[in-house]
Amino acid sequence: MYLDAVGQNFAHKLLDYRQETDYRVAESPVDRLAVYRLRYDAYMREKTIDENESRVFHDAYDDFENCWIFSISIDGQMISSIRLHVISQQHRKGPALDVFPDLVGPMIDEGKVLIDPTRFVADEQAMEMYPELPYLTLRAACMASEYFEADYCLATVRREHAAFYRRVFRSKFMCEPRPYPELKKPICLLRANVSEIRDKLMTRYPIFESSFTERRMIFEQRSMALAMGQDSEDFSETKLIS
Repeated sequence: MYLDAVGQNFAHKLLDYRQETDYRVAESPVDRLAVYRLRYDAYMREKTIDENESRVFHDAYDDFENCWIFSISIDGQMISSIRLHVISQQHRKGPALDVFPDLVGPMIDEGKVLIDPTRFVADEQAMEMYPELPYLTLRAACMASEYFEADYCLATVRREHAAFYRRVFRSKFMCEPRPYPELKKPICLLRANVSEIRDKLMTRYPIFESSFTERRMIFEQRSMALAMGQDSEDFSETKLIS
């Protein structure tokens, strides 16, 4: 199906951001702290967490070896962040597995590779400046799905956000909302079949495309450590600084 004029204009506008947007994995203490503060501000606006004196928000999942935390910037200013866990039989760890074990567990038992995006947060001013911000941010999940040859890309989101994932990624609703670690609002689970949606998704939204070189530069270092059975601390210091 061909895109209408409005859809084509939107897709072209998204492409304009490709060269401007920087996708970096937050490894250093400084980068991590900036992400955790962005999370705190975003979740406080949504009244999803309780106030704390440190004004940062992070959890144990941030330190898993199969975790990538993205800092996404335009013109040197961080506009958003998203966290990705790559869950498989070799690395059976991730928030979606803990919250939805009855649904995610069988996928892993079948040998499926899953991308589990969480902690999608955005800068308040950036949301006003860049209405396309959700697409720019979720490009990180698309790159991970390609690099790791994932079978499914999950979405653990509030019910009111599910429609976006169903429309853009053709994600299938899998269960009613459940309590989610450290958040006050329940989260539901959706699942997109990567091989089924890939071609149509890239045609409709070329912003989600990426080169092999770009994906390798982002994911290769930690992927090599995972393959060798190393912990993330072997090549990255992730402790918070104040």
